[in-house]
Order: sequence, then structure tokens, then C-alpha cells
Amino acid sequence: MTRTEYPWLLPSAMADPLNPDLPAERPRVRPRRTVRDWIVDTVIFFAAATVGLLAGEASSQAGNSDLVVFADQIVGAAACCALWLRRRAPVALAVVLAVVGAVAPVAGGALLLSLFSLAVHRPFKPVAIVGALAIVSCAVQAVVRPDPTISLLGAVVVGVILVLLMIGWGMLVRSRRQLVLALRERARRAETEAELRAEQAQRLAREAIAREMHDVLAHRLTLLSVHAGALEFRPDAPPAEVARAAGVIRDSAHEALQDLREIIGVLRAPGESDGPDRPQPTLTTLDALVEESRRAGMKVVLDNRIGDPDTVPAATGRTVYRIVQEALTNARKHAPGTEVTVGVRGVPGDGITVEAGNPAPAGDFEKVPGSGQGLIGLTERATLAGGRLDHGPREDGGFGVRAWLPWPS
Repeated sequence: MTRTEYPWLLPSAMADPLNPDLPAERPRVRPRRTVRDWIVDTVIFFAAATVGLLAGEASSQAGNSDLVVFADQIVGAAACCALWLRRRAPVALAVVLAVVGAVAPVAGGALLLSLFSLAVHRPFKPVAIVGALAIVSCAVQAVVRPDPTISLLGAVVVGVILVLLMIGWGMLVRSRRQLVLALRERARRAETEAELRAEQAQRLAREAIAREMHDVLAHRLTLLSVHAGALEFRPDAPPAEVARAAGVIRDSAHEALQDLREIIGVLRAPGESDGPDRPQPTLTTLDALVEESRRAGMKVVLDNRIGDPDTVPAATGRTVYRIVQEALTNARKHAPGTEVTVGVRGVPGDGITVEAGNPAPAGDFEKVPGSGQGLIGLTERATLAGGRLDHGPREDGGFGVRAWLPWPS
């Protein structure tokens, strides 16, 4: 059983969501009494009435007049009824009862219980001030309305002890409630932070999948677009050239579908794999990428000065592969027919430098849609890898991409 499942067993200050212990910016609404509050208030009322009756009986036996005894009974009844206001105005109630208790012993029980409520619902400073007033009230009562069965000093000591006990008990209850509220708020905050972390992880995973989808599919789809456009605008091309273009379209479509199938599989069941994963591209597959572009009709000059690509870390090699792939894709879309130069060099400890560029295109051509989002993704990918990437127009009107990636020694 948890407390949240049975709010009627809690005090109203802890069961109601709009309670005075919540932050100040929230609207203050006086909480309604719970079932527990009604039970506690009833018990407190009868306890104060019992103490008042005993005090009234002692007053009548002390030889006081009937008028004084009657006045004590009226004051005691009013003090007990006033305890129903102990949550709404604990400070005012305790002050009034402290003043009344100085001349009316029958209000002593109500005074002690009001001090308990004051310590529960208010901080230490007002509690200390009203507690000092209650101690003075006890001393004055011992002088004004002495008890013949106990000495003056004994009456004062007993009154001080009872006041301190009730205040200490109330402060203990308040501390426990504040601890429970703090733990509840900490649990709520922990749940919120866990949800935020889960949302952030999901967002990062989606961004990674989207970036991978762009890097993979953009290369394939530009091949499809370029060769489909060539077949459309050159219907009289030689059969061998048409067959070669159709073969490139078929292979690119097959690879694009395979890549798309894998990405959709990850989206449907993240973290699971029904079969062996396709090998991720690395620096060793860079030659195959360039050769594929050459077969598609591009002019690519590759200058790879890394003698043993297998020694390059897989993550770094994959980033190099994606940078070259995006450069070839952009050249195919925005500068068809131009010669693309790709240079890769580096040694352990100094990092890897990747350069790719193409001259300005000549003449008009059918533009392939593109907004440059791939370069933004590559810049982020290079930054995450600990490197940097620059891109922009060259002096000859062409476009160039230059990146540096770390290669630990």
C-alpha cells in the first residue's frame, strides 16, 4: 500500500496538491480536510474538553465562587471550539489562548494543543515567540489562579515542561512531514529527469538514424536521378550506354532498398537484429565507393596516401568514407560532368586530412533537388569525432570540402 493510493489517510497539507509547503509561485488554496483530519480534530477537541473539565472540577474544589466556575466553563468551551481553527490561523489562535490561559486554567488543554498545531504548521521563529508567551502565561496563571495541591514553583515548572513538550512534538511532526514532501519532490524530479533523458536519447538516436539515412540513400538516389535523366534526354543513346545506365540504376535501386530495409528494421525494433548486420563502410571500402561512382559515369581522381587503411580506427575510417561519399553526391547533383579530386592523407598522431573538390559546372544541366543538409550533418559528425570540417566555394568557381579527423598514435 502506498500513500498516494489512499490520500484520505494523509493530512490535508500533504494529500492536497495545492498545499502551503509547495513553491510560492503556485496558487495558495486552503486544502480541504481529509478523513484523517476530521478524526484528529475530533480527538483533539475531546482531549481539550476532558482537560478543561478536570481543570473546571479542580477550580470548583478550590473554593471559587459559582460565577467564576461558570465563567471558566464558558471560556473552556469556547477555547475547545476554537481549536477547529487551528489549521487556518494557528498563530492567532495560540496567542489568544495564551492570553486567556493566564486567567482561565480550563483553557490550558486547548492552549497546549494549539501550540502543537502551531509548531506543525509554522516555522521556528513564530513558534519560539508564541512559546515564550505561553511560558509567561503559565507563570502568570500560577500566581493569579494558584493550585492548592501544588506549590508555585512546581506549577511553573510543570507548565514550562508541558509547553516545551508540545512544541517539541509539533516540530518533530513538522520535520517528518517536510522530509516526506522532500522525498516526494525528489522522486518526482527523478522521474522527470528520467523522462527527459529517455526523450533525449530517443532524439539523438533518431538524429543518428536520419543522418545515416541521408548519407546512405542520397548517394544511391542521385545515381538513380542522374542516369534516369540521361536516359530521358538521350533516347537515341547507343544500346551499350543504355544498358550500362540501366545496370547502374538497377544496382543503385537494389542497394538503396537494402539500406532502407535495414534502417526501417532498426526503427521497428531498436536494439534487436534478426540477422547478421551488413558491414559498415570504412577506409578500406573507399576504393569501392570511387569505383562505383566511376562506373556511374563520374570522373573521379583519388589520391589515397594512407598505406595501410586497416590501421585506421573503424569510426574514423567510416567518417572519412561518409565525407567522400557526400562530396561525390554533391558534385553529382550540382556539378555533373566535372572531374572530382579526392585526397586522403595522414599518419598516426597527426590525424587524417580529407580534401575533395570539383570545378564549376559548364553549361546548363538538370538540377537534382538538395538543400545542403548533408554538409551540416557531416560537420556535426566530424565535430563529434573530435575533428573539424570546412566547406564552401573555391576561387575558380568550384566547390571544396576539407576535413581533419584525429588519428591517435
